[in-house]
Amino acid sequence: MLRILKPLIVCCLGLCLFTPVNAQEKPVSFKVQKEGSGDEYLIKLKAIIKSGNKLFSINNFGAEAPINTQIIFDSAAKQLLKDSLKETGNALSETDATFNNATVTFFTDSVEWQQKIDLAKTDSAVIKGTITYFVKTGEEYNNFEEPFKVTIVKATGAGGAEIRSDKGSLNDNLKNRSLLWIFLAAFAGGLLAVLTPCVFSMIPVTVSFFTKRSRNRKEGIKNAFYYSISIILIFTLLGLLITLIFGPAALNKLATNWIANLVFFALFLIFGISFLGAFEIALPSSWTNKASAKSGTGNFWGIFFMALTLVLVSFSCTGPIIGNLLVLASKGSFVGPMIGMFGFSLALALPFSLFALFPGMLNSLGKAGGWLNAVKVTLGFLELALALKFLSNADLVQGWRLLDREIFLALWIVIFFLLGVYLLGKIKFHHDDQLPKNDFGVPYLSVTRLFFAIGTFSFTMYMIPGMWGAPLNGISAFLPPYGTQDFLPTGGNTLANSAHFNTGVNPPAKYVKELSPYEPEVVRKYGLIAYFDYDEALAAARQAKKPLMLDFTGINCINCRKMEAQVWSSPEVMRRLKEDFVVVSLYTDVRIGLPESEEFYSKELEENVNTVGEKFMHLQASRYGSVSQPFYIFLDGKEAKLAPDGYGYDPSVQKFVQHLDNVIAEYKKRL
Repeated sequence: MLRILKPLIVCCLGLCLFTPVNAQEKPVSFKVQKEGSGDEYLIKLKAIIKSGNKLFSINNFGAEAPINTQIIFDSAAKQLLKDSLKETGNALSETDATFNNATVTFFTDSVEWQQKIDLAKTDSAVIKGTITYFVKTGEEYNNFEEPFKVTIVKATGAGGAEIRSDKGSLNDNLKNRSLLWIFLAAFAGGLLAVLTPCVFSMIPVTVSFFTKRSRNRKEGIKNAFYYSISIILIFTLLGLLITLIFGPAALNKLATNWIANLVFFALFLIFGISFLGAFEIALPSSWTNKASAKSGTGNFWGIFFMALTLVLVSFSCTGPIIGNLLVLASKGSFVGPMIGMFGFSLALALPFSLFALFPGMLNSLGKAGGWLNAVKVTLGFLELALALKFLSNADLVQGWRLLDREIFLALWIVIFFLLGVYLLGKIKFHHDDQLPKNDFGVPYLSVTRLFFAIGTFSFTMYMIPGMWGAPLNGISAFLPPYGTQDFLPTGGNTLANSAHFNTGVNPPAKYVKELSPYEPEVVRKYGLIAYFDYDEALAAARQAKKPLMLDFTGINCINCRKMEAQVWSSPEVMRRLKEDFVVVSLYTDVRIGLPESEEFYSKELEENVNTVGEKFMHLQASRYGSVSQPFYIFLDGKEAKLAPDGYGYDPSVQKFVQHLDNVIAEYKKRL
């Protein structure tokens, strides 16, 4: 019986699902095309009419027959229209008794509308509009709407993007360097990248991962080689491939993408729970047997995916170093970025190959005792703390406000306090051994373990004042922004604290409500007033007759927070910023939507720009040849650069002070 009913039920469901879809099917389908070069382009909207339908023309038949088709362009596109809309096709006419025998024009097979676009005042445009059309089927009249959208990028004789020399679309100095110089600079950047928080935090994961895999020194050397090669291949090929396909901002967007950060959060949470002993992350035994039979193929792929995790997680910190190389790749220069990415990944892989060898040494020191499990559990606590950082990144981007600063700190305080208690031997997990006993049979704590416990409790005590607004500069790069805390010390951030606001300069207004919670702690502490919009800040700089400092930053930019905590907080730097500059913080990862009239297509990013963050990233890429943060540019009132190159991440206070002084001196020369 069931065999008979099952196909009948499936057929009935299919009919139910198909009927409403078929009823909603539109009688006309559309194709949008573009063609042209130079300043003049042509948009073609072609309508293909299904048999038995009449599509009415765009001709206005008057009040007696208000059934003509209308093509309406949005306000931004209307400014670019040239001449009137033209209609071509096999038009037919007849009198329609429904409308007092008015003569109407219609099409029964196809019709094409053509509109000229003038790009003389711009180099790209996103043309949007709606086709509102009437169709007669038999004796029934129906009207429909069809939105359309087409992106036009002005072509040049060379077939590429036009570069304005006065704006410096590319980093010309980098482009003209020799390949050896690029390799050495990228190699040095790779060594520095190891010391950044995102990369350094992966070291515990690496040690734990290879502790299980390297049973002897020979296998440890093989695993280290696999790991190093995997890092080099992934960074060199995957990074370049993503950039060529999705544009130079793709890697930076991955680091700030809320879905990617939730994936990283889940990954670190699973690692942490596993290290605490809840379960073991292992392949099924059948998979293990097959891998052994194939001479370690599974072993390589396991190491490869471990290297892939390192590459993905480290993008937010390595991006500032490789950003310029990726911009060059998007402009069609392949050899330079390939060499640079190879040098960068080679330097990054060298230290990790040593870390990959380290587990083999751990195993050779002795397998008796539970100290190896203690290391594993300690790593579990650290993974839980790092998981919260990625959850915080997603929380900040989406504006959920689940992990405000005080909540994040409370969780970290509890995690590190429990870690200290564990190191003292007061908490036991499933695989833990008892503490060793002394000559009198009494369990004792080793001096090494005691010192780790002291360090953990000291760090916990350091974080506690942060619950009441202490800046905590040592870890501020990991914490949510100061402005997300619900209770903060009063004072500090008033307009009177910035000298140029006493001269009649308009204070910041645009995006203040949305972005002020993300202001750095040092900005609030010293009362530095920063703008959040480029045009508003430029007008203020012209009024105050001061140089403009562009601070390309991000909500989740760890190196930006480190730069602010270590460099901006210096009295010498802060005094110059407050007295001699107008500062604008341009957040490249905010999701504030742009009005439709301000949307445009970015050749540098290779995408439509419809958020404030993308607008500022386009500004950085198109004018200054970089998509990395932090990145500082100094301009005069005519938008000309006051220094030949931008200033990136460099924690040296003296270098930044010297750079500011050089900018001030150059600005005074131009007055």
